[in-house]
Amino acid sequence: MSKAESSETIGHPVRSQRRTGSTSQLDAGTPSSDSGLKVVDLRKSFQAPSGERIDVLRGVTLSLDAGESVAITGASGSGKSTLLQLLGGLDIADHGTISLGQKNLAHGENWEASKLGLSKIGFIFQFHYLLPDLSAVENVALPLLIGRCKTTSALFRARHALSELGLENRADHPVNHLSGGEQQRVAVARALIGKPVLVLADEPTGNLDAAISEEIGRTLTLYARTQRALVVVSTHNERLARLCDRVLMLKDGRIHSS
Repeated sequence: MSKAESSETIGHPVRSQRRTGSTSQLDAGTPSSDSGLKVVDLRKSFQAPSGERIDVLRGVTLSLDAGESVAITGASGSGKSTLLQLLGGLDIADHGTISLGQKNLAHGENWEASKLGLSKIGFIFQFHYLLPDLSAVENVALPLLIGRCKTTSALFRARHALSELGLENRADHPVNHLSGGEQQRVAVARALIGKPVLVLADEPTGNLDAAISEEIGRTLTLYARTQRALVVVSTHNERLARLCDRVLMLKDGRIHSS
């Protein structure tokens, strides 16, 4: 085992913090989000089957500093998922700017997410979207392997990531043999394994019990602080929202202080 391998971590989630009493163990390769995330006058509409235009986002403006976690709350259908999809480049805004550091992510052909690479943006969804034919450790290692990391190093880092989330004894199990809470923790490890500078979590604890929800929430907020990353969580879970540095509400297509 090399020193380089032993230093790889997903950011000391809750379990490791309790064990070691440390809140940070960064290495020289810690990613940086530079000046943070800035969203200005973001607008998005959709056309209903009737032909009517539905304005979902009507001028969203917000900013995050490096190391900050923010919860986005709001009623179902208020546009929380749409906002996260725009921030992550899964959809294109009708109007407005999204800046991550010095890069503008908002507009179609100029969208820079592909250049940021898999290690820069991490996604967590309510459903885990794990590959059923792979084991837990193989699912976590997949982003590293796609990024051409050596197999031995990728699997070592994936095992370490699962260990930090309390899943060291489940690493080689098929994911369909895991409980729902275990599957979601595997999904969290997969999202963080590449040390993304921006983590987007869309209702990440919607199907989980209170204890697992809190563990995942603390893992994400601690990751933001220790890695100087940006974490945006959309949620209906008030306990999860309170773990974040700020809570904002999306209502009538705009962001409001909660």
